[in-house]
Amino acid sequence: MVTLKDRIEAIREKMTESALRAGCDASKIKLLAVTKTRTVDEMLEAIPFVDGLGENRIQEAVSKKKDWPILIETEWRMIGHLQSNKVRKAVALFDSLDSIDSENIARAVERIAAEENRVVPVLLEVNTSGEDSKTGLAPENLPALLDCVLECQHLRLDGFMTITPFTDDEALARKAFAMLRIMAENARYRTGLPLQVLSMGMSDDFELAIAEGSTMIRVGTSLFGPRMH
Repeated sequence: MVTLKDRIEAIREKMTESALRAGCDASKIKLLAVTKTRTVDEMLEAIPFVDGLGENRIQEAVSKKKDWPILIETEWRMIGHLQSNKVRKAVALFDSLDSIDSENIARAVERIAAEENRVVPVLLEVNTSGEDSKTGLAPENLPALLDCVLECQHLRLDGFMTITPFTDDEALARKAFAMLRIMAENARYRTGLPLQVLSMGMSDDFELAIAEGSTMIRVGTSLFGPRMH
């Protein structure tokens, strides 16, 4: 029987091979466990082998944190679409908000972070596929959002996130990943910030993402196995 540890070891091996081919250091690529619909027990089993948890839904995270053992520490990252009426809860729940995609959301996070006298790490989510079904801001709107976030004293911009297009065409997937990498390079030049996090690549395409410079992959199904519900 294939265990969760076996699946994670297989993912880590593929990460190492992909990094070697790309000429980068696999130890600098984070593996984020996507925990949508997963139980706390499943998440706790994964914790020793991953670099953090990625949650899509605020309410699900609230429920899981109630049952989370106080002595078990890990990084919780918000990777789902963030609605303005959920910002306060998101700031309270997560170590990083990875799906900032509008000036309104950025300003809402800034306002709440200022009230709480803390700095919130964020990623900007860009829709590099151009698909209407995808969240994230349009690439042409990134400069304005970048300026907005840089004005926010209680936000720490760490990098960028994107979601792959629905396609079996590797060239299209790589194009979407390469677009985010180039946008990040331009943003580094413009701002002087390191902006080291490129969160891109999921179960089906993380090897392509690593080839295009991903520093954080978000894996659910390949890690936990098929969802039971």
